[in-house]
This record gives sequence, C-alpha cells and structure tokens, in this order.
Amino acid sequence: MGSGVAVTPSPVSDLRTFVEKQSGQRIFDCYQCGKCSAGCPIDYAMDLGPRQIMRAIQLGLKKEVMQSTTIWLCVSCETCSSRCPAKIDIAKVMESLRILASIEGTKPAEKGVDLFHHEFLSSMRRYGRIHEFTMSAAFVLKTRDFSGMGLARTLFSKGKLVIMPPRVSGASEVKKIFSATKRTVGTSVPAAKAEGKH
Repeated sequence: MGSGVAVTPSPVSDLRTFVEKQSGQRIFDCYQCGKCSAGCPIDYAMDLGPRQIMRAIQLGLKKEVMQSTTIWLCVSCETCSSRCPAKIDIAKVMESLRILASIEGTKPAEKGVDLFHHEFLSSMRRYGRIHEFTMSAAFVLKTRDFSGMGLARTLFSKGKLVIMPPRVSGASEVKKIFSATKRTVGTSVPAAKAEGKH
C-alpha cells in the first residue's frame, strides 16, 4: 500500500465476507479506475484513498484497512458512490467497516472521532436535528481541546452558531427511530447515561 512493507494478500477473507454481507456490495466488481478517490473531497487528508481501501478489502488486508484513518474521515457524502462506473456504493462499504470496528472494539485511527460520532447522534436524538452549539460544547469539554474557540467566536458573530436549539417538527419521530434501532441492535446509541452528562 505504498509503505514498502511486505503484505500477504488473502482474497478469500472474513473481511470481504463481512463487508459484502453488511453493505450488500460486490467488492470484486471494483476494477480500480480511481474515480472514487479522484472525486473524494477529503482524499487529501486520508492515509489510504477510497480506491486503496477497496483494493485492500479485495486482498483481505484487514489490518491495513481497520487501522486506516480513511474509514473515520469519510463523511458519507456519496460522491464516490455516484461516480463509480461499477455501481458500487462505496459509502456503504465505508459504513460497514465502521460497524466492524465497533463490533470488534477497534480503536479509531482518527483521534476523538468516536466521541464526535457519539455527540452527533446524541444531539440528533435529543433535538430531532443536529444542534451544533451543544454538540460542539460537549465535544470540547470532553476532549479538553479548546483550539477551535477562535473559529467558534467567528461563527457566533456571523449568526452561524446559535445557543438555543430550534424547535423541530418531527422530533418525536426521530426519537422513535432511535428507540426502534435500540430494540433492533440491543444497544442504545447514544447511551441515555451519557446524555445525562450535558
């Protein structure tokens, strides 16, 4: 994968089996054209581009895939999926890898991203949509990373960051979706206990 380290490919792998079952995508349909990486808006920040992740799954390189920052930096914009000439929903593949990481307890390669996901879902569950101020405040307080406070002040002065969460029609329906998800997977995402901390 460009590191100069010898790897042992294994096309018949539990990794590919899991990803195909979870995502419903045919991994070997990818013929490495590179359109996914070319269109990805944050490919520049990833250690492995989407094309490289797809190839690594084909080769059964689980360690390289699960330890990459790519699966956590993916923002699910679906640009890769819409550009894929083989009609592979690569965003679904990335999501299946995050699910696998969660199941196996793999620590995310991108610092704080698991906490960010948790606070994102917590905000969605509580208000029916994302409330950036409370979500960001909870994240900053838990990580003790105050480096973005200057940006927060700028957003606040421009009216892009509001303190009070807006009323959202359909918020109760969103809560029902979270409850249904909890019954389906047997876990609360995010946990009610964690919600009580803010």
